[in-house]
Amino acid sequence: MLIGLLREHLRPFRRTLLLVIVLQLLQTLASLYLPTLNADIIDRGVVRGDTGYILRVGGLMVGVSVVALLGQAVAVYFAARVAMGLGRDLRAALYHRVQSFSARDVGAFGTPSLITRVTNDVQQVQMLVTSALTLSVIAPVVCLGSFALALHQDVPLSGVLLIALLLLIVVIAVVVLRARPYFRLMQERLDGINHVLREQITGVRVIRAFVREEFEQARFDRANDELYGVSLRAGQVMAALFPVVLLAVNVSSVAVLWFGGHRIDGGDLQVGELTAFLSYLLQTLMSVLLATFMFMMLPRAEISAERVQEVLRTSPEIVPPDEPVKLPARQGRVEFRGVTLLLPGAEEPVLRDVDLVGEPGRVTAIVGSTGSGKTTLLHLIPRLMDVTAGQVTIDGADVRELDRAALSTLIGLVPQKPYLFSGTIASNLRYGDPDATDDELWRALEIAQATDFVRRLPDGLDAPISQGGRNLSGGQRQRLAIARALVHRPRIYLFDDSFSALDYATDAALRAALLRQTADATVLVVAQRISTIRNADRIVVLDQGRVVGTGTHDELLETNATYQEIVASQRSGEEAAA
Repeated sequence: MLIGLLREHLRPFRRTLLLVIVLQLLQTLASLYLPTLNADIIDRGVVRGDTGYILRVGGLMVGVSVVALLGQAVAVYFAARVAMGLGRDLRAALYHRVQSFSARDVGAFGTPSLITRVTNDVQQVQMLVTSALTLSVIAPVVCLGSFALALHQDVPLSGVLLIALLLLIVVIAVVVLRARPYFRLMQERLDGINHVLREQITGVRVIRAFVREEFEQARFDRANDELYGVSLRAGQVMAALFPVVLLAVNVSSVAVLWFGGHRIDGGDLQVGELTAFLSYLLQTLMSVLLATFMFMMLPRAEISAERVQEVLRTSPEIVPPDEPVKLPARQGRVEFRGVTLLLPGAEEPVLRDVDLVGEPGRVTAIVGSTGSGKTTLLHLIPRLMDVTAGQVTIDGADVRELDRAALSTLIGLVPQKPYLFSGTIASNLRYGDPDATDDELWRALEIAQATDFVRRLPDGLDAPISQGGRNLSGGQRQRLAIARALVHRPRIYLFDDSFSALDYATDAALRAALLRQTADATVLVVAQRISTIRNADRIVVLDQGRVVGTGTHDELLETNATYQEIVASQRSGEEAAA
């Protein structure tokens, strides 16, 4: 999984990668040449007292060292660019894929998990690439080159080096295999702590209102302890690598000095050759030590790559059409034809055989008990989800065959929970139309009954909005969301219980202003309060996903039992009958 991810996303950096490898190879060869030059200085210069030879070879060593230094510096620079570019591209790919997900796709992964995958998981892969290109890419060349040159210096002593290498390879393989499950569990525990923390930050007011700080603290402590425990176990397993490598380096060095000393004493080896051999021994084992850094990161990076690929390889539920059709008209007539929707894993459909028409210039209201499918029905129009059977059409064209951008220009959706983005009031309103003038924004605010509170703010349209609009009340957020839809000037308005946080006077004034603004548009309203929709041209009653009645308020009040129950459940019999 990791190799496939890197092969795909490192393809744009082929030339830079080749340059990094060439530079690393250059500095590695230069580094491998230095011990041989050092041996020559000792055996031919120092032993013979030839100062000129020492200076000549010493100057050559300085030049080779400069080449090695420059090669390493430039290679690290370009390796860092490759790793950072990879991280940028992976985050962008994940972002675009998540943006194409439906609400069900996002729910399948969970928001905390998606955040972890876009941030921490990408970072793990990026760190592995950085380590591989700056440290580990030279390790095989150094290891093989040092071993070959050590053999050239003295074959019998190379047996010590071979034994140390085999021991290290076995230890590293065992440690990596044991650590891999812990790193997978670590990422899952990280998802868990992100979930708990995100939930507690979002619901901090509820926690304080019910004095549940201690309970939530215990929840966080449990999640934190679970992450700590698995991280500790993974760290304990990986901690065995360094002591073993250092032990192999030190024991091998002592063994080489011991046996090498005897071979010098017997006349089979020169002092310079022993010095060079010891240098190659250290380079070989240190290359393994460098590779150990990558092996420490490898298990976690593999797990992270799998999690990243899971998102990238998930096919979005909402697939754009291959050949979008053009709308025959732009009147905004919405029609549901035998619509049925069955959610994955559900035993019963959310919607069953729904037939419904929304006409331009008419207000169609949708009411029903909680869980009857009102919001779901509305979400089918902008393709936030797709029907299981039947059709949703706009001006006779199936919404699944329309270009999503063209579909978006037709629809203004005010969701049940209005969401505002961090920025200003103006920047949020211009989500509806980036080119809208200030006068158009004030006009939309006036219709949405939001002019007064916006003018009271010190900066007016430039007043800051925090993430989610948390520095505003629920009613203020709803009115700004309605104004945002009005700035969009669509042909179809979808109000999903968008007046629930408003008082009755503001609700009435807003609906009266909306009637004038949307006189030629198709308006579909989901509402709980009968007073909000009693004057609608047509009211559709849903019950357990089925349409059980249509008509005006007065007609349904006389003939429909479900509607009568809804009306009776409102504040008072007088208000319902009014």
